[in-house]
Amino acid sequence: MQALLDAIAQLERPTEAQRIFHGRGGLYPGCEHWALDAYPPVWVLTSFLPVTDAELARVHDALSARWAQLAPDEPLSWVFQSRHEGRAETRLMAGSVPEPHVVTERGARYLVHVLKGQNHGLFLDMAEGRQWVREHTANTRVLNLFAYTCAFSVAALQGGAKQVVNVDMSAGAIAIGQQNHALNGLGSGASFLAHDIFKTWGKITRSGPYHLIIVDPPSYQKGSFVANKDYARLMRRLPDLLRPDGEVLLCLNAPELDTAFLQNQMREAAPDLMFVERLPNPASFADVSPERALKVLRYRAPGLVQCASSQTLQPAV
Repeated sequence: MQALLDAIAQLERPTEAQRIFHGRGGLYPGCEHWALDAYPPVWVLTSFLPVTDAELARVHDALSARWAQLAPDEPLSWVFQSRHEGRAETRLMAGSVPEPHVVTERGARYLVHVLKGQNHGLFLDMAEGRQWVREHTANTRVLNLFAYTCAFSVAALQGGAKQVVNVDMSAGAIAIGQQNHALNGLGSGASFLAHDIFKTWGKITRSGPYHLIIVDPPSYQKGSFVANKDYARLMRRLPDLLRPDGEVLLCLNAPELDTAFLQNQMREAAPDLMFVERLPNPASFADVSPERALKVLRYRAPGLVQCASSQTLQPAV
């Protein structure tokens, strides 16, 4: 675990939520099970394998020593989450966690909950995706599928979107999403549907068509979405929901499914949508095998062209 301890010894005081050490990326042999995140003012250490109390004590000593240098007048607060065999166990190791716990990212504020559940309310590896949305949604209508706590919606409205429709089957996540909008002073422009997406196409369609559709599903959530069988069902709906020249962000965080999986499914399910690019992940999530990391693919629908004979707009082919 020396690479983790070295990263702690060199870290700077964070002002935003971010990943500090990404052992999961495979760049630090022997540390593949460790991840360290900053949710200021709290540090969150995660292990994807069982670890000993002695190892946790070494991390505590390293964090204490560095924090004493960075903030000598402030107590150290850190949380440990053990995640393996499909279970997540979280412990407060030192200090305290604010309630409510609000973090920032590029000018946006989000509620997080680092002491309960496997996910903390904000996926740090999607920071570049949120920034892309912020920069490309002026005067647009956006559909945010599998919205979770609606961070994409906050980014879109900050970028000038006219309307965002957020859909997620978790009423609890949607409620946090509404709080995130209030935290950012976004009192209008967003709607929230706590419904199963596959049973809500009528409402989704009536609010369209959309300039941008964001699809960010879980890779495997029994009873909700299983990527290798459900993604194609969703892709087939996309062309009818998009405006001409509309765009889609297809997201997938499943190490066992690569970029080709999404591209092959799109060619079969929605062949008219054109692949544009894969968006980058944050540098802090560098991976020795990029295909195992988060994949965010950008697609575009055909545009409109003018027919010389009739002077009417027709879909481009």
